[in-house]
Amino acid sequence: MKDPTTLLRRLFDRAVEVADPMQSLAGFLPPRPTGRLVVIGAGKASARMAEAVEAVYGPCEGLVITRYGYARPCQGIEIVEAAHPVPDENGLRATRRILGLLEGLSENDTVLALISGGASALLVCPAGNITLKEKQAINNALLASGATIGQMNTVRKHLSRVKGGQLAIAAHPAKMLSLMISDVPGDDPAMIGSGPTVGDDSTPEDALQILRQFKIPIPRSAKAVLTGPTAVVKTYDPRLSSVENVIYAAPSQSLEAAADMALNEGLDVTVIGDSVEGEARTIAKDHARRAIKVQNQMKRGDAPKLLLSGGELTVTRTGNGIGGPNAEYMLALALELNGRDGIHAIACDTDGVDGAADVAGAIIGPDTLASSNYHAAASALENNDAHSYFERLGTQVVTGPTLTNVNDFRAILIKAR
Repeated sequence: MKDPTTLLRRLFDRAVEVADPMQSLAGFLPPRPTGRLVVIGAGKASARMAEAVEAVYGPCEGLVITRYGYARPCQGIEIVEAAHPVPDENGLRATRRILGLLEGLSENDTVLALISGGASALLVCPAGNITLKEKQAINNALLASGATIGQMNTVRKHLSRVKGGQLAIAAHPAKMLSLMISDVPGDDPAMIGSGPTVGDDSTPEDALQILRQFKIPIPRSAKAVLTGPTAVVKTYDPRLSSVENVIYAAPSQSLEAAADMALNEGLDVTVIGDSVEGEARTIAKDHARRAIKVQNQMKRGDAPKLLLSGGELTVTRTGNGIGGPNAEYMLALALELNGRDGIHAIACDTDGVDGAADVAGAIIGPDTLASSNYHAAASALENNDAHSYFERLGTQVVTGPTLTNVNDFRAILIKAR
């Protein structure tokens, strides 16, 4: 078998490759509409998606918002870069311009929406009298709270003028096709980018309860929105009948591609699941114990085993270090394995960004703790400083912008002892 570190990195790269919009989006485009076509979108993959659209249609009218550094050259579609995971003024101004593009459309017009992970932050237009600064504070608190992506997006929808189906209603009565790359466990279209083109039956009270559950300060402006009538569009709203939502790329496809590559390398593959959720360090301990159990059952000469999983883990921040769910998972996994021979692992976010750091994730092996010591690793985990720890070891995975986003990728490679 090839070097374990090299093999694990190749598996991750394969998972990213199959989710590249230039490889997969064209097959989901209908013939170019004869009337006016407006292309809009948001997300870390949206600029690449726009590039793929124009590779088929030629120059198009429109605007998409992507993360800083994720722009792509387009012929007609304007690309605006903004902040992620906390929104900024660029995102606010660009979102208002998108709403302007949707004004006055008729039933003879078509809107193509390109939505991927990251749209929740990039597509920003606060509801009521909520200021951008207040929205940023709530977003920061949610990211540090340990709330699941579903809980965070429920709050985001009810504090927004564009999420929870409201972007689709802004385009009514035009026809809308929304093409999505899923980055959420379970591939629920209402949760991808907080569902700007998808109806939602949650209530403002649901959002209020989530904020209270995680003890997040609620500004007066936000409380006024959450105690009033909702603008989020219900799933049964007849105006959504002209909207088609299509998930064309998902974590399951990337895991399947990585599994196929691993099988061709002679590995025995088990897919734990593509929608694993939970606290990163808790899931890491569970996976470490599972890996140890698998290894204990192996005999000399058995084919190496590979445990694959996807989904989205969370981190409850109590420290002030530099970390993210994948790095924290890796550090907790290394601590639980404690230098056990024959087990290597990788965990990366397929968008190339783990938490707020421009680092995809990290790789560990039996020598990870030997390069430092157990106490230093435990201290880094306690301080939510996993990225700094792996940076010192030189075992970070840095990809730069991958131009896609199908959530986390985790692989544990197990050889007989």
